[in-house]
Amino acid sequence: MAPARTYSTAAGPLDTALTGDERAVALKAKSADRPLDVFTYGGHPVSGHQTKPIKQIRIPKFASAEDEREWRKLHHAAALRWLGANGYNNEGAGGHVTVRDPILEDHFWINPHAVSFSHIKPEDLCLVNEKGEVVAPGNMHAINPAGFSIHVAVHKARPDVVAACHCHSVPTKAFSALGCRLEPIDQDACRFYEDHSVYEGFGGIVLAHEEGRRIAEALGNNKAVILANHGILTVAKSVDAATFLFGAMDRCIEAQLLADAAAGERGTSTIKVGHEEAQYTRRIYTDEMEYVMFQSCFEDVVRASNGELAMFTGKEMLRTD
Repeated sequence: MAPARTYSTAAGPLDTALTGDERAVALKAKSADRPLDVFTYGGHPVSGHQTKPIKQIRIPKFASAEDEREWRKLHHAAALRWLGANGYNNEGAGGHVTVRDPILEDHFWINPHAVSFSHIKPEDLCLVNEKGEVVAPGNMHAINPAGFSIHVAVHKARPDVVAACHCHSVPTKAFSALGCRLEPIDQDACRFYEDHSVYEGFGGIVLAHEEGRRIAEALGNNKAVILANHGILTVAKSVDAATFLFGAMDRCIEAQLLADAAAGERGTSTIKVGHEEAQYTRRIYTDEMEYVMFQSCFEDVVRASNGELAMFTGKEMLRTD
């Protein structure tokens, strides 16, 4: 089972009174009112005629910003290990993940320069301010200056973003050379429908802060941006979600490349999900659900760490809203 301390038991009377089909209709009607540009908490939709309380994985709450900082750093380290285990660290320092600090909100945590994702621990993470200065109480280690230039611009432009993830993968590098958006050719791709953009002005390695600002501007209010001739960047309200979205978009891009190639060989074109269906599917994938999607990966990483990472900080509080 995924981390039990993030569970919440709250299947309300309206939920338990509905059959599965009735709940699906109600959920579709309710989701139409959910703003697509606002972060929304919410557990996974309940299925079936549920008459007894059940456990749901939720983003936890915390009694203090210090407690939340400890939790964010734990999940940050686990996210980096997952990226390393899946081959996203093959470009050395070319990958970087940032998490906003809950105490100093104009500071963020980032992985050190040229340090293996696969063995990183919370105490290895660096704390950096908006000027690019590495400061205490983080690890006083050099960071990737190009990564800093991208991420600081995103965090400054998007106060709502807690975490951002950017790595170099073969599918995203290939797809970014096409200068096009991901198409809704399957259910998973619909989570990015009308919620990602393309930055077309590659200006070399992002050492200049102006290049970072242009990337942040291209991202806009979306959850992802395709960086032409470079790769992708994903953002979210948790490092778990940002990392999950990176992997999900990478796999969707790989699927589109395969589908487009097969369609070209057959002299046909891929079938696209309709606008209404794609938008509805995107609404169902709430921001908190992206966090939920990563928790099985988080557990795998913790168990594989042989005690180097903990499953819990002990400071997590149940969310019931």
